Amino acid sequence: MTMRRCSPLLALAALAACGGPEVGYRPAPQLLPSNIQKLAIRPIVNKTQQFGLEDKLALRIRDEFLRDARYPLTPESEANGVVWVTISRYILTAVQYDATLAPTAYKLRILVDVQFVDRGNNQTLWEEKNLESALTYPASTLRGGLTEEQAREQIWDILARSVVKRVIDGFGSVTGTSERRITGDAPSTEPAVKPEEPLKPVVPAPY
Repeated sequence: MTMRRCSPLLALAALAACGGPEVGYRPAPQLLPSNIQKLAIRPIVNKTQQFGLEDKLALRIRDEFLRDARYPLTPESEANGVVWVTISRYILTAVQYDATLAPTAYKLRILVDVQFVDRGNNQTLWEEKNLESALTYPASTLRGGLTEEQAREQIWDILARSVVKRVIDGFGSVTGTSERRITGDAPSTEPAVKPEEPLKPVVPAPY
């Protein structure tokens, strides 16, 4: 008696019939460990030359966590998990010019690194580098244009949503930018206004 081999096409058809159209790879979301019930946001580190960025971003991230409401925010001493955010790059580039070579459009890119620490175990659970938000906008001298500050305000909203989504929804929900895409870009731009230098203490003259 001769053994009959099943045709590969028939095997595939049988598999499709058994599983139906719902068959597919659906990885489970990587949620926070069960011991993480309360979160804290550590003061943001700003490694760029632009001053005061950390305060604006921290407020937006806090507001986004409160809006999500799945994990309450507490002081770090009471939290199980701590979110660390570092502003790593601030790149402002003119991308369009008029006939007099005056900039008419800009592209602003801000990149942050995010780290999540299990405070109870004193362990870094994950790190996502180079989360990026970019905005191309017309110069403020044009109708409907934006100032650099207004462009930043829009970017803070995008970055805050990305940070919260990465923390709560897990790996793959938001992905950082490859280092190769950053290499070769302009460095962080100099701030338009630098803060005043602190006053030196007055030393009384000896009598």
